[in-house]
Amino acid sequence: MSRRELKALGNSVVIPSGYDPSVLEAFENRHPGRDYWVTFTAPEFTTLCPKTGQPDFATLTIRYIPSRLLVESKSLKLYLFSFRNHGDFHEDVVNVIYDDIFRLLKPKYLEVFGKFAARGGITIDPFVNGGTGAKYRRLAESRFSAWNGVR
Repeated sequence: MSRRELKALGNSVVIPSGYDPSVLEAFENRHPGRDYWVTFTAPEFTTLCPKTGQPDFATLTIRYIPSRLLVESKSLKLYLFSFRNHGDFHEDVVNVIYDDIFRLLKPKYLEVFGKFAARGGITIDPFVNGGTGAKYRRLAESRFSAWNGVR
C-alpha cells in the first residue's frame, strides 16, 4: 500500500469496539536492503481477563526488522485499542498480536513482549519471536535463548 492509500493516517476514524486486525495498515519500506530495528512501545496497553472481565494492563513492546513493508503507527494504535474490550489470556494476546503483525508485514524478524501489571501478587510476562530465512531464524533463537523476562 502506498502512503497515499493509507486510510487511518490523517483522518478521523472510529476506535474499534472489539478485537479488529483489519484496521492494521502497512506501507512500503524505502530501505528493504538494510537491516534496522523498528520498535513500538505501548505503555498503556489494556485487555480484559477472559474469566473475570477485569482489565489487565501492560507495557507492550513490538520490535521488528522490516522487509518490504512497515506498519503504519496510527493503524497500530487503533489495533491495540481494539483489545480493550477483548477477553483473552496474556499469553494468547501476545501471540495473536505477533501473528497479525507477521501476517501483515512478513518482516525479516519480529518480537512481541508483554510486561503485564501484577494481579493477585503475580506478573505474567510473555515473549514471542521469530524470523524468516536462516540469518533471522538464528537471531530469533539467540534472542529467545538470552531472554530472561526483563526488558
